[in-house]
Amino acid sequence: MDFPRHGQRATKSRARAAPPTGDPLLFDDTSSASPSMANQGYYNSGYNMTGGPAGGPGPGNVNDLFADPMANAAMMYGSSLANQGKDMVNKELSRFVSVNKLKYFFAVDTKYVLKKLMLLMFPYTHQDWEVRYHRDTPLTPRHDVNAPDLYIPTMAFITYILLAGMALGIQKRFSPEVLGLCASTALVWVIIEVLVMLLSLYLLTVHSDLSTFDLLAYSGYKYVGMIFTVLAGLLFGSDGYFVVLAWSSCALMFFIVRSLKMKILSSYSADPMGAGAATKPRLRLYITVASAAFQPIIIYWLTSHLVR
Repeated sequence: MDFPRHGQRATKSRARAAPPTGDPLLFDDTSSASPSMANQGYYNSGYNMTGGPAGGPGPGNVNDLFADPMANAAMMYGSSLANQGKDMVNKELSRFVSVNKLKYFFAVDTKYVLKKLMLLMFPYTHQDWEVRYHRDTPLTPRHDVNAPDLYIPTMAFITYILLAGMALGIQKRFSPEVLGLCASTALVWVIIEVLVMLLSLYLLTVHSDLSTFDLLAYSGYKYVGMIFTVLAGLLFGSDGYFVVLAWSSCALMFFIVRSLKMKILSSYSADPMGAGAATKPRLRLYITVASAAFQPIIIYWLTSHLVR
């Protein structure tokens, strides 16, 4: 029998003995594959380890979010707050400006605009200057060329500012400050004119259907003549400027007198005192003529510096 030599290991390895199958194990063998923590119930309280939060607004739970009664109540409460805020803004705005009445002054169409522009520049052949009514309500501007509007004054004011910028640019005098001063000056003059008219009508106790919007419209029609005056000055020089200035000023004065005559002179009530009854119509005539005569001065003041 051969024995292994001293210093050498045995070539035949000793086989590992398998554990007995019949005896119970004291501990579970966890070396091969441990069960997931999710399967053991550690993360079942509201979160899903494989997807989004359990019951949260994941892709599959959007409908559940909108079906939530609390979410619906919050949305309804937010919409009610928005409606209350809108109603409050409209109520506060209607205290100073009537939105429905303001819409009346912008109820125009292309046919009315063309007729009104022709009336402003050539008013001498127009015969009927009375504003028409339907059941004690004046017709909208698109149905009555004599009705005042705010569309033409607004567009004419914007066009005047753009034309002023072009004229200043041609003369190498353009700057944002000069253009802003030109726009603010033109706007301030109109506001001053309207305030003076309102104060004059109040002091003379003239009861007419003239509103602030009416006066603003009649005062803003001067921008149409200012546009043609500046264009004539740019195209034909100073001679063309003064010719068109004289024409547009006379046309505007004639238009103002004939339009306000139906509003102011025919609205005075009978005064029990004879002297007062004879004096008030005369003062009203003075107001109408002064308002018309003031227009050429403003037109020249706002356009002369644009044409050199």
